[in-house]
Amino acid sequence: MEDYSPLKSDKILKHRPLTPIRVFGGVICLLVYISTAFMFIVYFGPIIAFGLRLFSIHYCRKATAFLFCLWLALWPFLFEKINRTKMVFSGDSVPAKERVLLIANHRTEVDWMYLWDLALRNGCLGYIKYILKSTLMKLPVFGWGFQILEFISVERKWENDEPVLRQMLSTFKNPQDPLWLAIFPEGTDFTEEKCMKSQKFATEVGLPVLDNVLLPKTRGFCVCLETLRSSLDAVYDVTIAYKNQCPSFLDNVFGVDPSEVHIHIRRTPVKDIPVSDPEAAAWLIDAFQLKDQLLSNFKTEGGFPNQGTEEELSTLKCLVNFIVVITLTAIFTYLTFFSSIWCTLYVGLACVFLTFATYFNFRPQPILGSCCKKTK
Repeated sequence: MEDYSPLKSDKILKHRPLTPIRVFGGVICLLVYISTAFMFIVYFGPIIAFGLRLFSIHYCRKATAFLFCLWLALWPFLFEKINRTKMVFSGDSVPAKERVLLIANHRTEVDWMYLWDLALRNGCLGYIKYILKSTLMKLPVFGWGFQILEFISVERKWENDEPVLRQMLSTFKNPQDPLWLAIFPEGTDFTEEKCMKSQKFATEVGLPVLDNVLLPKTRGFCVCLETLRSSLDAVYDVTIAYKNQCPSFLDNVFGVDPSEVHIHIRRTPVKDIPVSDPEAAAWLIDAFQLKDQLLSNFKTEGGFPNQGTEEELSTLKCLVNFIVVITLTAIFTYLTFFSSIWCTLYVGLACVFLTFATYFNFRPQPILGSCCKKTK
């Protein structure tokens, strides 16, 4: 039992009080997550994501997915086992080993992290990729990770983003590479002010007026569908809702919110989605109308229909994964600071290289592939 009073009184009641113990635990979590991320990225990143890529993009992606899945799995462990956040899945069951385009509503800054809970349960955590703001690529350490994991950065200016998006998507067309490409068609997180602007625009152009989501931007969705359609199995329409209130990143770190995260999945085979851009755009808008209704019902009923489609995470597997990550981090830390000057030099050079690769969006092509092209 924690008998401490909250450190401050919030206007919005948190699920759990922000006590000194929670602050201390949150700081420890941040230190663990940052240190493990740094060691995994500098030791594995240049070798796997760049060195191995010179020989095979396919095996580079498999190795990257395996190694960085270990680190990404720490977040569902934090959410579900440490913070005791209840994950409630509903809707359609997710078949194994599908290549999918995943569209989700954007309630808060951490929605994308809860998709990891779904991906982990379906063995695709290392293969999930996001389209995100280019400013996030500038984050220390984590920007390097986004580059290694092949996230697609955009500036939110379509004339600049379209060629970048098409070029990056073209590298994901190999049906042998597992893929969960997640996009947030609203383009930004939901606020009441943004909702009012979206409703005003919808009224002016004769589109549906939505109350719980923003009107989706259709061009990015259409380009993703057009480029990858031949290699996709389905589109997962994911609706995310939170009990009581939407959490922030620090709410997650300190374990004060949320109490429950509800994720509803509606699976549509890609062959059932119209081919033409206008019809695909209309399909997306209809999907967000359904999301809007689902979220309205969630407010009154406290849940989505057909709950219980995913099992709980195994505590034993989470602990084993945590021990493996901490052990590897401890070994890398010892090698870097207490063992060999060569390891220290390698880490320094890796940091320089990763900074360069992220800034210039450098991803080498296989040498053998280039030689074959020249021969032909």
